[in-house]
Amino acid sequence: MPRSERSPLLLAGLLAAAGVTHFVAPRQYDATIPRALPGTPRTWTYASGAAELALAAGVALPRTRRIAGLATAAFFVGVFPANVQMAVDWRHRATPLKAAALARLPLQVPLVLWARGVARAAEVRS
Repeated sequence: MPRSERSPLLLAGLLAAAGVTHFVAPRQYDATIPRALPGTPRTWTYASGAAELALAAGVALPRTRRIAGLATAAFFVGVFPANVQMAVDWRHRATPLKAAALARLPLQVPLVLWARGVARAAEVRS
């Protein structure tokens, strides 16, 4: 399978794996929810996990791939505040944990670009 055909499936796999972990180990995500959001952190954790699972399905299916790719890019931008919250909250933790939290911040850029690339490739194919 050519790389261009694997890319959306890899993105869908990443989204699905992340979505599942929101339900299997929600406490780690609860801690990253910005306190300014209304409602409980667990509600946001489950909602974002469900969104990731829905996006995974959309990206996996060629028929919905373009719009799901764009929605995924927007989702990655939208969860950036949670990554910032995590970096702020973990600034006094052990160095490896602090480094992991900080590394998540710039990682959002290639994720957004990847999702946009998947959407563009789907547009060209349709």
